Amino acid sequence: MSIDVLIADNHPLVRDGLRFSIERSGKSIKIIAEASDGLEALQIAKRNSVDVFILDITMPRLNGLDVARELIRGHSEAKIIILSLHNSRAFVEEAMDVGARGYLTKEAASRNVVEAICEVHAGRFYLSPDISGYMINRALGRTKNNRATLKDALTGQERKVLQLIAEGRTSKEIASELGLQTNTIHAHRKNLMAKLRIHKETELVRFALREGIAKL
Repeated sequence: MSIDVLIADNHPLVRDGLRFSIERSGKSIKIIAEASDGLEALQIAKRNSVDVFILDITMPRLNGLDVARELIRGHSEAKIIILSLHNSRAFVEEAMDVGARGYLTKEAASRNVVEAICEVHAGRFYLSPDISGYMINRALGRTKNNRATLKDALTGQERKVLQLIAEGRTSKEIASELGLQTNTIHAHRKNLMAKLRIHKETELVRFALREGIAKL
């Protein structure tokens, strides 16, 4: 019985590289779908049974961490591997806090994706070898960082709005994208600025980029 995998990354070359590594491995792993952004990944997940999700951390429309949150909210046992250019402690810890069971850096992804899929599918954790050893302890829950951040105060909807703002969308475009009223988006903008103690929209964009919520 094969392991059914969804790969979500906005770069076709990255998806092609992962697919090549998986197909040449000879393992019973089947890529049932690919997505180029976060919302597309969620839509595919609603229509298909997926055993393991591989999610790029900085996709357009909805980033990988927020996709993971939505998936786990609907199914707490969803098995997720976060794919990222970043190997910093902050990104890895946030992925673990969200509920991901694997974290692959893009530098190591082609070499390690098959092992990561098998480990995560079996209910274990998997972190790229190029991530320092203390992160394994963090993933297993042996350490805990309870430091609250401004970002933690944002709701899922506010994070989606913030990402789209940072991507240059107008309030009307964001409202259409999320199925909300334009006035609701204006209210979200005000709430975001209040929660984040920010007074200009350019500062909102900088915050979203710095925290990995969006990318240019």
